[in-house]
Amino acid sequence: MNFFYDLDYEEGEVNALFKKIKSEYESEKVGYYHLLDSDISVAEINSYLPQAKWVRTIVVMGIGGSSLGTKAIHELLYSSNISNKSIRFLESVGPNAIKQVLTGIDFDETIFLIISKSGSTIETISNFKYVLEKFNVDFSKLKFNKHFVFITDKDSKLDKFAKSRELKTFYIPKNVGGRFSVLSSVGLLPLAILGYDIKELLNGAKLLRDRFFSFGYDNLIKKALYISENSKNNPINVLFSYSSSFKNFNEWYVQLWGESLGKIDIDNKRVGLTPIGLVGSIDQHSFLQLLTQGPHDKSVTFIKVNDFQNDIKIPEQSIEFLEDCDYVNGYSFNHLINAQCDATMQSVIKSGISVDLIEVDDFSEKSVGFLIFYYELLTSLTALALDIDAYNQPGVESGKIILKKKFRD
Repeated sequence: MNFFYDLDYEEGEVNALFKKIKSEYESEKVGYYHLLDSDISVAEINSYLPQAKWVRTIVVMGIGGSSLGTKAIHELLYSSNISNKSIRFLESVGPNAIKQVLTGIDFDETIFLIISKSGSTIETISNFKYVLEKFNVDFSKLKFNKHFVFITDKDSKLDKFAKSRELKTFYIPKNVGGRFSVLSSVGLLPLAILGYDIKELLNGAKLLRDRFFSFGYDNLIKKALYISENSKNNPINVLFSYSSSFKNFNEWYVQLWGESLGKIDIDNKRVGLTPIGLVGSIDQHSFLQLLTQGPHDKSVTFIKVNDFQNDIKIPEQSIEFLEDCDYVNGYSFNHLINAQCDATMQSVIKSGISVDLIEVDDFSEKSVGFLIFYYELLTSLTALALDIDAYNQPGVESGKIILKKKFRD
């Protein structure tokens, strides 16, 4: 990590925040920290994989934390995937989106993963009902059973349904919230079916976790302190990721950051940090103007990939009337996009915005696992610094209550 703002915090402040998060970690009340040690979960998934060899298409039926993390990791690792399997995400209850996702599905080659921690997510269950009707599913006939797998809390209503039909179920630990669940069976199962090395994914996350809790990681703690202490003047946090492969990662970050940090604190004051995800170099042609000359109410984190593991180059070719663009001839696209990241970052720093940089080694399972856990840990640290609960979502729950009332009145 590189920081382009002052992180001059007293040792006492750093130690106090570290003590808080270490207490949270050791209490085991928050379960995402300990998913990385779950050899049982990995073993259960690996033992199931031979039963899924026939699968050509995976349809993930879930919303929010039940799908965004899987989408993010798949997109980041996609270039290294050599399997002949594909994955689709049925998240929305918009009728056009449902039609688009299910069009062209060959049911005989498709597995549906129904994911709901509570077991009663209205979007997921509504889509499940539609799939059952569309494909004339009759669970009294065993041929249908292999096409449906459930991921939920133990003893949830969805779990009870699955047990009543003797359908395969994987469990989410009770102390793991949906938006922190990607390194549980929620993400590991579909990613394993696709052929990714889920053990390496966990190893990457574990590398950061063990380094942090064994030796401390002052800069990460100081970043959380800076973000929290400047949240009133800089209430907007921008993640500027330099690769289109980060589009879904940005969406995962927006949910993680927004739902975890937008709360009412212990003094009954509204606090929060508005997340914005940008993709470079695309968004430097739109949002950069606002960053450099708009209100100074934002902090910006850039993500740069050192090695795209793809060395395609810009041809040594000159096009008539376009000779002004020849200065990049012969350079790799890897070099160009990282140079664009550096140039954009320098212009933002020059404008007086608080900037930091995360450099990712490559698009490997280990690097991606490290990055996923980095943001989960940073979210927890920032919440503790703000004196809020990162793991509840009362605002979301109130919306669900209102929706239910609308249909029942």
